[in-house]
Amino acid sequence: QVQLVESGGGLVQPGGSLRLSCAVSGSGFRIMTRQWHRQAPGKQREWVARMTTGTTTYADSVKGRFIISRDDAKNTVYLQMSSLKPEDTAVYFCNVVGVGEDDVVYTYWGRGTQVTVSS
Repeated sequence: QVQLVESGGGLVQPGGSLRLSCAVSGSGFRIMTRQWHRQAPGKQREWVARMTTGTTTYADSVKGRFIISRDDAKNTVYLQMSSLKPEDTAVYFCNVVGVGEDDVVYTYWGRGTQVTVSS
């Protein structure tokens, strides 16, 4: 069983920065894709950033402001957010896609961390 726990959310002023962390635990699972999504109040969940082997991609709304990264020694995925705007306010979710020991593709989600951008 794989578990994801996000942290690092909070209240920040417009123009500020935050770094979100996603600790991944569990065994017998080979991660292929790491992603961040977000869900604002009253809106559908939207994709924010993706990291696959050697490639990172971003939603247009965050390109140039957000950076996804990972630390394999800590089994942690990060989302560095800069130049934050009020419209970035949302619950941010970490997500991984990978292959289990049974060669089946699984998707796991964390429970989210709240980010509020407000003066």
